[in-house]
Amino acid sequence: MSAMPAIKGFLETSFIDWPGCLCSVVFLGGCNFRCPFCHNHPLVLAPQSFATIPLDHVLKRLGEMRPWLGGVCVTGGEPTLAPDLAELLRTFKAAGVPVKLDTNGTRPAVLEQLLAEGLVAMVAMDVKAPLDQAKYDTCTGVGVDLAAIRQSIECIKSSGLPHQFRMTVLPRLHTEADIRAWRDTLAGSPLKLQNFNPQSPLDGEFAKEKGFAPDVFARLQALVA
Repeated sequence: MSAMPAIKGFLETSFIDWPGCLCSVVFLGGCNFRCPFCHNHPLVLAPQSFATIPLDHVLKRLGEMRPWLGGVCVTGGEPTLAPDLAELLRTFKAAGVPVKLDTNGTRPAVLEQLLAEGLVAMVAMDVKAPLDQAKYDTCTGVGVDLAAIRQSIECIKSSGLPHQFRMTVLPRLHTEADIRAWRDTLAGSPLKLQNFNPQSPLDGEFAKEKGFAPDVFARLQALVA
């Protein structure tokens, strides 16, 4: 058997990570983005500082909760960076546990392999901005291959699987026009906006920023509903 990705976090129950489904959440470390507003940055920047949770423990708890648990969400970080992600998902599948995968869409070949093998029951992709190079690079803190992002979007949309595209928004980075463009690019798929939370962002300067006011955010959500 191949080595397994190191599990750096395990949330036994979540009502918010899989729409309409009570799930567990498995966190893998490392990410190829440096989004300035990221609140999960310790896991992104220093996954080695987190203890590795034994897979046997995770499987035991998933088995015990299986009668009422809908599945497990595999998130990060960016899970598709893990060389042996497929082996982990095969293990969950063999245990009868459906998998939701969270991804930033930068590795479409990995995504396509996992979907082709039937290892994923749902996909959520964070599409950080309209598909404009300058905007995307600003929102992710790195230079992004937008062709890969587009390929992942098309892979997900054509998969026939339940899926969702998400974007975290804040006034400093996103305008209403950006959100409309994002909506139009992803038309026909379930979309979700997440309002920025200034608590402990990767870039400390963003701790001074605020999310959209509740009434404004409600209006923006209505644009993508």
